[in-house]
Amino acid sequence: MNRIKLQYPRGFAQHLITYTNAEGKKVSALPFDTEEVYYLVRMTIQEARQIIAEDDDYDASGNLREDFGDDEDFVAADDNDSFEEPGEEDSHNVDSEEDY
Repeated sequence: MNRIKLQYPRGFAQHLITYTNAEGKKVSALPFDTEEVYYLVRMTIQEARQIIAEDDDYDASGNLREDFGDDEDFVAADDNDSFEEPGEEDSHNVDSEEDY
């Protein structure tokens, strides 16, 4: 998650892409790539805005705090880190175009 925040320090909403999935449904997602894998993190614009609004690492303007990473709890991801595939509980289901 920290790597995503560093890649998108001004929030996610303006970086979402849309595509039609295999079931013919319109889906939006945040692109995120590592050296090995290209991820699409499914979320709606509303979810993207809510995530940033509720995340203490972002300021009231939706920008990543300048002191992000200075906390001793921050663990910077390096190139050897691996990402786990999301389980069903981690993914967002998009049921209709009303979410857009």
